[in-house]
Amino acid sequence: MKRVGFVLKVKQAKIEEYKEHHRHVWPEMLEALREAGWRNYSLFLRDDGLLFGYFETPHDLATATAKMAEKEVNTRWQELMAPYFESPDNARPDQMLVELEEVFHLD
Repeated sequence: MKRVGFVLKVKQAKIEEYKEHHRHVWPEMLEALREAGWRNYSLFLRDDGLLFGYFETPHDLATATAKMAEKEVNTRWQELMAPYFESPDNARPDQMLVELEEVFHLD
């Protein structure tokens, strides 16, 4: 399994709404993530909106996101989430992930 870490920036004025959506992620979205091989997926949010995401996958980030892009529910979720992120062109969040280099891992 590959460990993937990424960052995004949530608009500060929308943080509480963003968190509320993630308290109630659609069951079909959760199933799509599982089917696409996303495991141990977590999101961490700083007070200023900096979002750190982590998941494990048998694929690289590009393949993992491509597998999700095939899912209709993902298209709906990304459209719902797009207004919550700082983006110059209102891009889908899954197209703005900035992957972080893993520099240490304690197993």
